[in-house]
Amino acid sequence: MNTLADISGQVDGELVRLSLGPFRPYLVTRPDHIQQVLKSDWTNYQREGMFWQPLRRVLGASILGDGEPWKSSRKALQPLFTARYVTSLAGTMAEVINQRMDELDEYAAAGRSIDAAEQMTGIVNAAVVRALFGDRISRADGERLAPAYATAAGSIAFRLVMPFMPYSIRVPGDRAFMKAVETIDDVVFPLIRKARADSSGGPDVISALCELRDGDAAGDRQIRDDLVSVYGAASESTAMTLTWLWPLLDAHPEVTARLREEIGRVVGHGPVAPEHVPDLRYTRMVLQELLRLYPAGWIFPRMAMRDSEIGGVRIKAGSQVLISPYATHRLKEFWERPLEFDPERFAPGGQPRRHKYAYFPFGGGPHQCLGQHLFYVEAPLLLGALLGRFRIGVRSKGPFTAAAAASLQPRQNIELDITRVERVAGGVR
Repeated sequence: MNTLADISGQVDGELVRLSLGPFRPYLVTRPDHIQQVLKSDWTNYQREGMFWQPLRRVLGASILGDGEPWKSSRKALQPLFTARYVTSLAGTMAEVINQRMDELDEYAAAGRSIDAAEQMTGIVNAAVVRALFGDRISRADGERLAPAYATAAGSIAFRLVMPFMPYSIRVPGDRAFMKAVETIDDVVFPLIRKARADSSGGPDVISALCELRDGDAAGDRQIRDDLVSVYGAASESTAMTLTWLWPLLDAHPEVTARLREEIGRVVGHGPVAPEHVPDLRYTRMVLQELLRLYPAGWIFPRMAMRDSEIGGVRIKAGSQVLISPYATHRLKEFWERPLEFDPERFAPGGQPRRHKYAYFPFGGGPHQCLGQHLFYVEAPLLLGALLGRFRIGVRSKGPFTAAAAASLQPRQNIELDITRVERVAGGVR
């Protein structure tokens, strides 16, 4: 991904054709070109081609596809990811997050460090699993999902780098990938059957999906594909994004101090709650800047279905184009000091207007990620709970680099020191 950002910067975001052995995709990073591909001419640029093959082996035909399966899934899922519906799930997520803080107390009391990716994944996974599956899933099964999905996302690195490799040839990661998909299916399919049998329904997503798809010929497989896709967007992607936050805060103590001040003022001494989220305004700015530098969806492949033109360059039918928020968010033409972490970029009314597609961590157009409302509820709740109770520092030595995977994952372990905040009269210490 750094290579893509470097290439894009060298050509000032103009269209460039990459040479990856026999594979020659176009790199598209200018906001106006991205708007064409994702919105104005989106029907010509579909989620097809060799880049999507490894993802479909885990996600199936779902909200992350195209054509009729996508239309069907979008219709079923969209009502479940409005701001209003997500807010209705916030209490459940806050309850789970607060419970997990009690468990982190044990690490703080013992002076033990924690692995950032492992803990972010564990906490986010617990909250999302409860929102998706309600009380139908055991904690043990919920905790099987997170590592299985992470393995599936990470083990397709070879396939993503060399998408032209035939599937008849086993490559590194294939065996781990298939085992991970089997684990996901072993957890999800019984939950679907259980939800279908329970006519009482519930506030969770699986109940709503089963009700919406009652009598649907697509059956359990379609619900499974929808749930796994939503789970990945809401859990694994969020966890990986939050993992990158801690080195940034460690390197910017002034941001940490302001973040802690806001959380202390808004959340106070008690547990975090949904009503705190609207008042965590600086926290949201921090999260927006985090998504600029480390968008979990770092690459969006598309295939041209017919001959077209982007920025004066002829694109033949069947050509692959690669859109990378990671690269676009680092273009100097659109971002001053693009490599610096500066949440003030997102201060209300404090920054110049930018092209809508200069910043698109959740994609855009008809395929814009449904999970953005969930992220902006779930992530502030987690940060409010963590920084309201603990001081966190990075023990590992950087710099930290990203590994090639379906989501933006750190290559190195990020170990954190965690200390319980002592509350005294008039504040904390």
